[in-house]
Amino acid sequence: MESTRQAKIARLIQKELSEIFRQQTAKTHGTLVSVSAVRVSPDLSIARAYLSVFPSGKAQEMIESINRSAKTIRYELAQKVRYQLRKTPELAFYLDDSLDYIEKIDNLLKPSDASNDE
Repeated sequence: MESTRQAKIARLIQKELSEIFRQQTAKTHGTLVSVSAVRVSPDLSIARAYLSVFPSGKAQEMIESINRSAKTIRYELAQKVRYQLRKTPELAFYLDDSLDYIEKIDNLLKPSDASNDE
């Protein structure tokens, strides 16, 4: 069960990370990265951010690149939330492939064009 404090910190981190990634979009040559969810550990020391990447073909390499630069991103985040949080949690980034999963399910449920011609 997530506490109110955890939820508030998760929302703050999600908002600020979204802004950081929005600013980085120009450097990533048109690859969009959005923060779909953030989960904060009960001791507030670790924040797991789930990222959605478009186009999804570049998703794995983007996640690896973001994880390599996690310390820099944490520093930028710390500058933005320094008046709200005493300590900025360690960041771990994961791929949120739920949109791809939803699209796959939609395609499976959609009747094919061949059956409509009959």
